[in-house]
Amino acid sequence: MGILSWIVFGLIAGALAKFLFPGDDPGGCIVTIIIGIVGAMVGGFIMTGLGYGTVTGFNFYSFFVAILGSMVVLAIYRVLLGRKAE
Repeated sequence: MGILSWIVFGLIAGALAKFLFPGDDPGGCIVTIIIGIVGAMVGGFIMTGLGYGTVTGFNFYSFFVAILGSMVVLAIYRVLLGRKAE
């Protein structure tokens, strides 16, 4: 799947990850979108690297990977932001 597809998935996945993993995050919508894009790409690379097949096209598996990756990146972002605020 091309980079443009991951960006589109990321836009949607970031919003859904924020909905499924609520919390008070600074940065608003723009940061959520960036986290979604990065999470979708990271999720795709990790799942492909682990041997769960290639992530191709717009399908439920790819969408699940994008949301899962976005939630992981969001959790890491919150941990790093929490340490920075202390």
